[in-house]
Amino acid sequence: MAVAVRVIPCLDVDAGRVVKGINFEGLRDAGDPVELAHRYDNAGADELTFLDVTASSGNRETTFDVVRRTAEEVFIPLTVGGGVRGVAEVDKLLRFGADKASINTAAVARPDVIDEITRHFGSQVLVLSVDARRVRAGSQPTPSGFEVTTHGGRQGTGIDAIAWAKEAADRGVGEILLNSIDADGTKDGFDLELIRLVRSAVKVPIIASGGAGEPAHFPPAVQAGADAVLAASIFHWGPDDMMSQVKTAIRDAGFEVR
Repeated sequence: MAVAVRVIPCLDVDAGRVVKGINFEGLRDAGDPVELAHRYDNAGADELTFLDVTASSGNRETTFDVVRRTAEEVFIPLTVGGGVRGVAEVDKLLRFGADKASINTAAVARPDVIDEITRHFGSQVLVLSVDARRVRAGSQPTPSGFEVTTHGGRQGTGIDAIAWAKEAADRGVGEILLNSIDADGTKDGFDLELIRLVRSAVKVPIIASGGAGEPAHFPPAVQAGADAVLAASIFHWGPDDMMSQVKTAIRDAGFEVR
């Protein structure tokens, strides 16, 4: 039996407020994370992802109080990322109510942290967030044409995004949250080429993120290999029944949804 596709709203949080921009820039306020979490839980979201988008770039921890208050409002799995550097932060997030932790910048800087976290808590607890973009003109090319970025998409690394996803999967991460920096906030649709490339390289579940602007954008991402689809703007500023519309679009395309 096919595993049902998960639909996941994302709360990008900065200074205790949900924000959203385009290509990770020009952030504007989208509301209170606790209120939005409650709304999405009631709307039928399968999971919720909470990303403190300036924790790594600001060299600080995730806002744990907001995580705690958000966790108290939802009865679906909650993934939290931003400023996760190792076992200690993951332990604290789990104690504050998170079900899974997402790591990005710290894992790029020291890949062994993946092994340490998964050995301590199990693979199911750790999600690798890969902020990938097409290599820009004048930059060092990568085999796939995509590179990993860190610090909320602010810094390029020259690391091939597909090779990095495969290494992390081999090290034991439970899922890969695949964020297209190029598509982020554009509402032009998911980066299907990026999804296909990562799907061909890893067996772990892929959560596709970046670019959703209408319900019709979601089924192609699933067709390209995503096991779950994540979005922000379409849910923050869309109609109240957007969650239902998205799930209907995926179901009508022949995929099972929850």
